Amino acid sequence: MFDYQEPEASDNQETQGTGSLPLPPGVGGQGKGTRSLNPEKVRHMLYGSLAGIDRTIKILHALGYADPNDWSDPMPTDQPNQWMAILTKTLLIE
Repeated sequence: MFDYQEPEASDNQETQGTGSLPLPPGVGGQGKGTRSLNPEKVRHMLYGSLAGIDRTIKILHALGYADPNDWSDPMPTDQPNQWMAILTKTLLIE
């Protein structure tokens, strides 16, 4: 249902500093009868301890979803010992 891909820097879009995942063959208008894909930005926010945020970012990186450098630096919240990190990702939606 969803195909994940970041536009390349040469696409002149506001996605600098983000990684990309390749599309499967025949997706994205590369062949006849394919559906068009529309880019949509999605924001992920992680809340928790610094260790929990760090571990989650490393897991998502190991799964190939996001590069650790794509995340914001952890920011403190108004809760004691709780931090937040943000990632904005572009998804291609059918």
